[in-house]
Amino acid sequence: MAMYEFEIHNQEVADTLHNGDQHKFFKAEWADAHFIEFSGLDVADARRKAERRYPAAQGFVIKAVAGH
Repeated sequence: MAMYEFEIHNQEVADTLHNGDQHKFFKAEWADAHFIEFSGLDVADARRKAERRYPAAQGFVIKAVAGH
């Protein structure tokens, strides 16, 4: 399987920090980009894995992906 690196941050955390508060569940570091690798048969497969682990419903945003 190929490896893909995704740029992920949490917009809810960023918005909460911008308003001077702390997010209830996630650390403040999630306001910044994290670069996390997922494997997959192709980029779509890897992205599905990333989206399951970091769901948009919880504020996560996948901004970019790079293949290895």
